[in-house]
Amino acid sequence: MLTIAFDVGETIVRDDRYWASWADWLDIPHHTLSALVGAVVAQGRDNADALRLLQPDIDLDAEYAAREAAGRGERIEEDDLYPDVRPALIALRAAGHRLVIAGNQTERAAELLRALRLPVDAVATSGEWGVAKPDPGFFTRLIEFTQAPPDRIVYVGDHPANDVGPAKAAGLRTAHIRRGPWGHLWAGTPAAAAADWQISTLTELAAIVT
Repeated sequence: MLTIAFDVGETIVRDDRYWASWADWLDIPHHTLSALVGAVVAQGRDNADALRLLQPDIDLDAEYAAREAAGRGERIEEDDLYPDVRPALIALRAAGHRLVIAGNQTERAAELLRALRLPVDAVATSGEWGVAKPDPGFFTRLIEFTQAPPDRIVYVGDHPANDVGPAKAAGLRTAHIRRGPWGHLWAGTPAAAAADWQISTLTELAAIVT
C-alpha cells in the first residue's frame, strides 16, 4: 500500500473559477487577468503577481476578506473538478492505497474540498498548516500528517518547482502531471523530468503505482 498525496490547483481542480472571480471582483476582463497569469508563470513568478501587476498596492488578504464579506468569496464545486478526479480516486482506493489531498490553499478551500466528499482519507491545506510549498516544512508536515515513510508517499502535482523538487528533497516519490499553465509550460524542463513519473491524466496512476 502507498500513500498518494495530491496537490489541489490544476491537479484536482481547475483554476478557471478562481481567476474569473478575481477578475470580476477587480472589474477587469477575464482575458486580461488570464494573460497576466500566463506572463508571470512564464517568468517563474508567484501567480499572485498577476494581481499585483494590476494593482501594485493591493492587499490580497484584505481583498480576500472583503470578497468573503460581500458573498463573493471562494467557491469550489463539483464542476471545478477535472473529470478524471473521481474515477482515478475510486480506482486507487479500490487498489488499497491511502489517499490525501494537500496543497497550497486557504483554510476555506479545505472546508470546500471536504464538502465535496471525495473518496479520500484526508484533506489539508497550507492555510491550515501555516506553511506553504515549496518550503520544506510543508512536506515535513505532510509526512507527519500521513504517518507514512517518505518513500511510501507519492506526491502528485503540476508545478515542478513547488511540487516535484521539494517533495523529492523530502524523500517522497513524485508524479508530475502535465496540465494547467505550470504543468504544460515546464513539462520539458529538467525540474519536471526529475519526477519519478510524468503523466497527463490522474487515471494513469492506477497502473503506475502497482
